[in-house]
Amino acid sequence: MPRNVKVGLIQMATPFDPAWDIARIKKDALERHLPLIDEAGKSGVQILGLQEIFNGPYFCPSQDPKWYDAAEGCPGPTTELLAGYAKKYGMAIVVPIYERDLPGVYYNTAAVIDADGTYLGKYRKNHIPHTNGFWEKYFFKPGNLGYPVFNTRFGKVGVYICYDRHFPEGARLLGLNGAEIVFNPSATVAGLSQYLWKLEQPAHAVANGYFVAASNRVGTEGPWNIGRFYGTSYIVDPRGNFLATASEDKDELITAVTDLDQIEEVRKTWQFYRDRRPETYGDMTKI
Repeated sequence: MPRNVKVGLIQMATPFDPAWDIARIKKDALERHLPLIDEAGKSGVQILGLQEIFNGPYFCPSQDPKWYDAAEGCPGPTTELLAGYAKKYGMAIVVPIYERDLPGVYYNTAAVIDADGTYLGKYRKNHIPHTNGFWEKYFFKPGNLGYPVFNTRFGKVGVYICYDRHFPEGARLLGLNGAEIVFNPSATVAGLSQYLWKLEQPAHAVANGYFVAASNRVGTEGPWNIGRFYGTSYIVDPRGNFLATASEDKDELITAVTDLDQIEEVRKTWQFYRDRRPETYGDMTKI
């Protein structure tokens, strides 16, 4: 029988009033997501992905230390809350949050919760941009957990976060570590990188023979207004075919049924893992 897994992605706008404190901002963003999380569970989604730092705005256009207070433990209160939803619906969930590890040490992180509510572990974003409007090195330390893969009830899940997607090395390592579906939660605006959005990750899916589920938020976020988050969240198969694509401007849940047996079928045709020559790649880590 085919290993059919229903995958879902939520994209969401997270406007807020600058007069609100951090706790209220996070609470409002969470409450915006909960109806669509319920919708995903009720519609039979088996693995659900949320967007980058889903429970708040993308605050990196600033260099304001007040946003450090948005960080929390992982596991912590948000993962514990969503573990209840995972258990309620029998649905694994990828939960991207701002993680506080130690005082003054913060990561851009995604937790993976299994369908019984078990916390399986986390991925910390490895590649941290630092450029106009995206001052991430001010807020995040580069990840130190490598490229883990999490064995959920429904399949093996890897995570790559936003800017990571520009680096094929980690995408390959996720495949070598056994990932069947790679989630890429993002916060990216129209302009410079939009033309890459539907090129790079389908290419990762093809080069590695796995599914990719890429999410992006929508709307504009004041007071920074760095541009329009263009949504267009999507799910692609190991041949690079688009199974589902969201709009550019709506809060929505998209879903697609993924046949994980397709991975082996594709890899029998395209033997990229067999024909790799890792013994010739050593200079990549020297240059």
